Amino acid sequence: MEALLDLDTFARILTEKGFNGYFHTQGAHAGKLKDSISEYLENCKNGKDSLPKEDLLLTGYLQWSGEDKPSVRCIMLVKYLNGKFSLNRMQVARKDQFGQLQKKTELTNLSVISAPSASQAVALVNDEQHQKTDKCPKRFKL
Repeated sequence: MEALLDLDTFARILTEKGFNGYFHTQGAHAGKLKDSISEYLENCKNGKDSLPKEDLLLTGYLQWSGEDKPSVRCIMLVKYLNGKFSLNRMQVARKDQFGQLQKKTELTNLSVISAPSASQAVALVNDEQHQKTDKCPKRFKL
């Protein structure tokens, strides 16, 4: 089992792996990874939120080019015990501009160290297979 990491180390390792965008913790608290988690934990201390029974849910976009373009979204399920963090699972999903799921991958039995970088996670759901076009256009023959 992976050793649990404090918030600074946990956020630093994931940020170095390219997870440097904005995230939501438990569906709220938008911000950079460390800021989002810190804000959520602060709200828990103040009684505005409660700690989850299972894992913390972190969601964010790994690739976003606007609403009219396909996007890649990442969901991380993070175990939180006594102020320490451990990455359990990661889901990476590619959706088209209409919100339809194109491809989804779920990675289990992860640790912060073994988790893929953000670019590797995007590559898991990107289909680089381009349709081959015929060299000569189709024509009607008489």
